[in-house]
Amino acid sequence: MPFDPAFGSPGSFFKGNIHTHSNRSDGALTPEEVCRRYREAGYDFLALTDHFLPKFGFPIVDTEPFRTAGFTTILGAEVHAPKTALGEVWHILAVGLPADFPPTSPDESGAALAQRCVDAGAFVAIPHPGWYALTADDAATLPTAHAVEIYNHTSHVRTDRGDGAYLVDQMLVAGRKINLCATDDAHFHCDDAFGGFVMVKAVANTPYELLAALKAGAFYSSQGPTIEQVTIADDTVEIVCSPCQAIMALGRGSLAEQQIGTGLTRAQLPLGKLRRGGFIRIAIADATGRRAWTNPVWL
Repeated sequence: MPFDPAFGSPGSFFKGNIHTHSNRSDGALTPEEVCRRYREAGYDFLALTDHFLPKFGFPIVDTEPFRTAGFTTILGAEVHAPKTALGEVWHILAVGLPADFPPTSPDESGAALAQRCVDAGAFVAIPHPGWYALTADDAATLPTAHAVEIYNHTSHVRTDRGDGAYLVDQMLVAGRKINLCATDDAHFHCDDAFGGFVMVKAVANTPYELLAALKAGAFYSSQGPTIEQVTIADDTVEIVCSPCQAIMALGRGSLAEQQIGTGLTRAQLPLGKLRRGGFIRIAIADATGRRAWTNPVWL
């Protein structure tokens, strides 16, 4: 029986942001201040992912001193290499890099760099696809990526291009078994924090366990709403969530089932036609339009 590991695995949910910047690259705040703000906002963990570029000294920022009993950090970076279909530099999110990850070379390709990050133990995601107008062909050049950002908050705030659902669905239709994540990508030059996060199901709030859960797909993504349970049976999928106005099961192309109402906290949706597409992913929307998304489940 298919199941979503976020709801079928042991452990508890931990709230985190896995894409953030400090003044070690192009952010406005010190690493200590960035960690303090997320900790005080109620986050359980943070990955500080400054731009891994020569002009910033290829930083893998040591955030271990800012961990507390209830708040942890994962080392990482946003790494770069040429080039996308539009001729722009690749941005590749790598969460869980070692502190001594070697700098990129001028001729290193995006595919080679992504593979090197994976080989070093990182969870790798394709960030802000809407902002950089990434295509399915672009995504196909990074076959080792674990996820693609379905939502990037700073891209939404600064460019109205925060949505990555178009690329997620193209990849799924092509048969790519990719997960999806929501992030802030906060730089703190404007109000671009606390708008997108992941809820990771792990047995402990430690960097090792969180990273293992991310790689296993044991998480969902949100702008605010919570998804409490997803249960897939032979003919239906049942979703339990915080109060919302729409609960949707989305499949290939236009295939979808939904329940629309006020204050919905549960829905049981038929799988019938959705099985034809080979996968489903769940999305919910609250009264303010904020969304939460599960990873795809292959039927």
